[in-house]
Amino acid sequence: MACTSAPRSSCRTALSGSSFSFDFPPLRWEIQLKGAGLTPFSRQADGRKVLRSSIREFLCSEAMFHLGIPTTRAGTCVTSDSKVIRDIFYDGNPKNERCTVVLRIASTFIRFGSFEIFKPPDEYTGRKGPSVNRNDIRIQMLDYVISTFYPEIQEAYSDNSVQRNAAFFKEITKRTARLVAEWQCVGFCHGVLNTDNMSIVGLTIDYGPFGFMDRYDPEHICNGSDNTGRYAYNKQPEICKWNLGKLAEALVPELPLEISELILEEEYDAEFEKHYLQKMRKKLGLIQLELEEDSKLVAELLETMHLTGGDFTNIFYLLSSFSVHSDPSKLEDFLEKVTSQCASLEELKVAFKPQMDPRQLSMMLMLAQSNPQLFALIGTKDSINKELERIEQFSKLQQLTADDLLSRNKRHWKEWLEKYRVRLQKEIESISDADAWNADRVKVMNSNNPKYILRNYIAQNAIEAAENGDFSEVRNVLKLLENPFQEAERFGEVKEDAEEEGATAAAAACAQETSSRLPYCSKPPLWASELCVT
Repeated sequence: MACTSAPRSSCRTALSGSSFSFDFPPLRWEIQLKGAGLTPFSRQADGRKVLRSSIREFLCSEAMFHLGIPTTRAGTCVTSDSKVIRDIFYDGNPKNERCTVVLRIASTFIRFGSFEIFKPPDEYTGRKGPSVNRNDIRIQMLDYVISTFYPEIQEAYSDNSVQRNAAFFKEITKRTARLVAEWQCVGFCHGVLNTDNMSIVGLTIDYGPFGFMDRYDPEHICNGSDNTGRYAYNKQPEICKWNLGKLAEALVPELPLEISELILEEEYDAEFEKHYLQKMRKKLGLIQLELEEDSKLVAELLETMHLTGGDFTNIFYLLSSFSVHSDPSKLEDFLEKVTSQCASLEELKVAFKPQMDPRQLSMMLMLAQSNPQLFALIGTKDSINKELERIEQFSKLQQLTADDLLSRNKRHWKEWLEKYRVRLQKEIESISDADAWNADRVKVMNSNNPKYILRNYIAQNAIEAAENGDFSEVRNVLKLLENPFQEAERFGEVKEDAEEEGATAAAAACAQETSSRLPYCSKPPLWASELCVT
């Protein structure tokens, strides 16, 4: 599929995705031009999208597809010389950016929020949907969604609409639970999980301030404007369940709330936990047995990552090379590898640097004790507690040496790896050919633990090169993300036609800098911690 038009002026470059097919077989596709300008549904904005955010969406939707995660796709990304003004960080420093259009592809772009436009006035706020009282349209849309995208449910319950609607809600509940479990297992954070960014068929949709987690932090926030952490990594399962509850409210009276609420409580958590643990077993190579203790082993692994600042992607990838046999020299070698993927003292100091001056915070807290309303001036109690924790952590880091940190990290990992070894030995006890088992274990792990993800710093390098007229890095990264589980460190750079791309000295300098960068599977450089996506 190709996009041949550009916003306003002539087409400068088109980044085409590779051929594709989806696992589920719809007979129709919807294509959507995101950023093509004003439509009848535009609000106060200009309907334009810029190069920076377009490259991020283009690359990430393709990355997610090749990771095996349900997602919308990106067919093309087309940019031009037309400019719009954007205040990237909402800090009063706007700049001109190039207009860009992304052609998105999916079976449908209908979302949970599509059904909320019919909602009656809220009893507390008085807010209502723009199409309130148009139940005829809502029923028509619900019938369309089920008959088109859930035909097996339509066929099974064609004579009972309530049962049909309940079966549909049960299915989207389970799909959503599995989707967010997949996100958690690759460290993906969506960034803006409101009901309008939840697909009615269970796809990852609307790539905005997303981010793949580098250093494991259960409270990781990828969206720089999410000040309360509503969409933090560890909140994603909970907020997706909440969104399903809002969908349930929007389906009344076609699906009575008492039915949908019962489905949500019975199905969501159980489906999420089941799928999450199944995926984690594969990531750990637990292919022979399913034991109750496995969930504890996973939790202890994540806690070890958290304590040591471990790189989420790289540590999982390393585990396939862990030997089940007790060999002290091999263990020491492995400990060296795994601790090299933990945060350095310098990285931790940057991560835990207080955001407020401790003396000012202390003074404001004393004032707030006499006047609790002052809390509103400095944040919520949760945010204040987190800031106090940062100050405490930062203070401890000042007293720590790099050797102390390494010793501590090795101790933590040695403790967990011994538990992991014991669990792997239980796998061996039930089989006759240990070598064949180990080969299968490594194969399963290497097909479930990606070597390459779209880290923010990789996307940023590609964006900066593209903004200087060199799109070869975008194509290089796309090629890499199409094979996330394979060794692909060295591949030829895609060369651009100088006339087509309008290559400049700045673009050439960017290309030269790109070739000398870290390997794509590396932990992010220290400067990456300063990146902010809103």
